[in-house]
Amino acid sequence: MRFRELWDQIAPIGRTDDGYLRYAWSEEDLALRDWFAAQASARDLAVQADGNGNLFAWWDTGHGPGVLTGSHFDSVPHGGGYDGPLGIVCGFLALDELRARGVRPDRPIGVAAFAEEEGSRFGLACLGSRLLTGDIAPERALALRDRDGVTLAAAMARHGVDPADVRPRPDLVARIGAFVELHIEQGRALAEVDAPVGVCTGIWPHGRWRLDFAGEGNHAGTTPMSDRRDPMLTAAYAVLGANKEARLRGGHATVGRVSVRPNATNAVPAGVSCWLDARAADREALDGLVAAVRARVADRAARDRTEFTMVEESLSPAVSFDAALVESCVRAVRLAKVPRLDTSAGHDAGVLARHVPATMLFVRNPTGVSHAPGEHATDADCAAGVSALADVLGELAVHR
Repeated sequence: MRFRELWDQIAPIGRTDDGYLRYAWSEEDLALRDWFAAQASARDLAVQADGNGNLFAWWDTGHGPGVLTGSHFDSVPHGGGYDGPLGIVCGFLALDELRARGVRPDRPIGVAAFAEEEGSRFGLACLGSRLLTGDIAPERALALRDRDGVTLAAAMARHGVDPADVRPRPDLVARIGAFVELHIEQGRALAEVDAPVGVCTGIWPHGRWRLDFAGEGNHAGTTPMSDRRDPMLTAAYAVLGANKEARLRGGHATVGRVSVRPNATNAVPAGVSCWLDARAADREALDGLVAAVRARVADRAARDRTEFTMVEESLSPAVSFDAALVESCVRAVRLAKVPRLDTSAGHDAGVLARHVPATMLFVRNPTGVSHAPGEHATDADCAAGVSALADVLGELAVHR
């Protein structure tokens, strides 16, 4: 099967015994970018780098704004292999299928690889697409640091990319007439209705907040419990409080990253930082969730005699994908049943949707697991995704 042949070329890159490590501007990321360029060359596609870390491979046929597909290569720490790369592999294969069908597009068709979508290295999700569209100032982006203190500017320069070229590219955005991102579903909605492919209608608003707690470092064995100013207690309450507020409000709240100082088994911590990921069906619900968490934790910090600050690091508004494009995708896909569904996960398509018509195709994930090694899609469903994407690209790029 053609999908498996192409998939196996990238499957080993960044794979560990426990999921994938594919961070932006890492050696693994660069190997995947080289693979992208090689695939484009093999298909006589024109490769374009935008200076922000994003790559585009264009089938330059026809005229006017083109139809773009693609996704990202980077992963969360020890994540699954399908989140992101599936959309790029399927993009190239969809072009192959269109050519095999004898389709001659009237508009250019492109495949994109966006940089730092997960935000796992520099902390800000969809960084490449935000830079492309001007949704983040270049100076702010270039100053972002990873956990080792390396700035984005330094990481890019280390790999031969001039940070001075980082800037919005309205000329490239104008070249995109529509964007359709194919992605593995991050849930089991398609499995529950027995459909290999679905079309996404929108994305929940979501964001990330940093919570810092300061107390008094001390000896674990000699400090009486009544004398302690332990920031870990306040942080633990914050995790439980966020969980409760999310459940009460029908939202999602996750604390998946914690930093402790001095991080010693026999010491009361002096400081704790953690990061809250919060999502809800609409902005009012999200704001209410975050405000309730802030109030709960501030009250607890006063009782624990610790200091607490909460700072927003990123916030993505709700996205309603272009209704006409969604309907075009549903009509174009040659399947008996094409479900419409929304998602609470962020994507580059959500950023681009604020500037160009955009939507997403989802491929069934039988486990429902994502951002973890159990993430999976069958080869048959991935092949169905390729065909569906080819149907959509052909519909959008050929004048009837």
